[in-house]
Amino acid sequence: MATYSYRAVSAQGESHEGTVEASSETEAGRMISDAGLIVLSVQAGGAARSKRPVRSRRRGRQTFGEKELLLFTRELAVLLRAGLPLDGALSVLGQVASEPAVATVVTEVRDAVRGGRPLSRALDEHEAFGRFYVNMVRAGEAGGVLDEVLGRLAEHLERSRALRETVVSALIYPAILLGVALISVVVLLVFVVPQFSDLFADMGKALPLPTRVVIAAGEILTGYWWLLAGIVIAAVITGRRMLQRPEVQRKADQWVLGLPLFGELVLKAETTRFSRTFSTLLRSGVSVSEALSIAGATASNRVIEASVAAAAEEVRRGRRISDVLRETSPFPPLALHLVRVGEESGDLEGMLEQVAEIFDGEVQATIKRLLAILEPALILGLGVVIAGIIISILIAILGVNELAF
Repeated sequence: MATYSYRAVSAQGESHEGTVEASSETEAGRMISDAGLIVLSVQAGGAARSKRPVRSRRRGRQTFGEKELLLFTRELAVLLRAGLPLDGALSVLGQVASEPAVATVVTEVRDAVRGGRPLSRALDEHEAFGRFYVNMVRAGEAGGVLDEVLGRLAEHLERSRALRETVVSALIYPAILLGVALISVVVLLVFVVPQFSDLFADMGKALPLPTRVVIAAGEILTGYWWLLAGIVIAAVITGRRMLQRPEVQRKADQWVLGLPLFGELVLKAETTRFSRTFSTLLRSGVSVSEALSIAGATASNRVIEASVAAAAEEVRRGRRISDVLRETSPFPPLALHLVRVGEESGDLEGMLEQVAEIFDGEVQATIKRLLAILEPALILGLGVVIAGIIISILIAILGVNELAF
């Protein structure tokens, strides 16, 4: 038996939190439901909180993190399926919110709904709910299937979060290796190499070139570290300002797509996100051209975003999606072929889901290949740099010994 924490509400909208002893999460949910409660969430142990903030458009507050947005969407769908009215469901979510700022935003949304505004319009006032989210909700309201659309939204957010976490997690180990390499080189140049400077002082130009280079690098690092730090900071600030210019962003994103392996990884990840978003929007009743425009806007790569926006304009003129994407976008040929098959078979949504699944697996495989190359390359590079420093010192020491004899 294990302990499961739960969040639930009664049919009257009263919130309940507690723990139950059960052999599985399913059994725990069944026990809570048998007690006459509507289960919002069941989790082994305590629930973690997201610390990544998203700013609201109103008063600049910190509101939803990614996890809070996912929980809000999933729990709102559960409450609406259970028959609670929209304003009542929002009231419950405001009461059980884990963060005061989240509760405040949910309460504002509830008040707007009670004031006669549609949910989509109320959500649009807060940046935590982006264009994709708001348009999905608007489509659900128009079709009278808001609970189903919210369920699809929750599933989409979970998959997008999982994909992003996979990529980030895969880069942690190479980042640690790179950090260790830089620290090792700095320690050698700042603390080890200067110890030999006095020993070699009398040799002057008799020192081998590699030794002179290493000693000079150590002296520059210890004597002008403030200048180097200033150069790095200035370069970072200048780079960030340059990347705020659309034309520079586009060139940088184009360059990223052209990189070996890493560019392939970015393209496949963007293909997965685009396909899944486009499919979710179409299933929720959004028009093809609008869904294409929104799906393109969710891309993090400006080249892909611009190409899909251009495709959306052509689709509005009556052209086929697969044709215009083939002309304007850098998406892989397999994805474009499957989109064409989906158009011809009348199951574009289902085929887009297949594209997302295929390229999700391709992302995992590409990450493994990238790590298989990157990790030994970093280790080899670290070894070569450290070995070069040590060998340059040893050469000089051998030279000192020869002079002594």
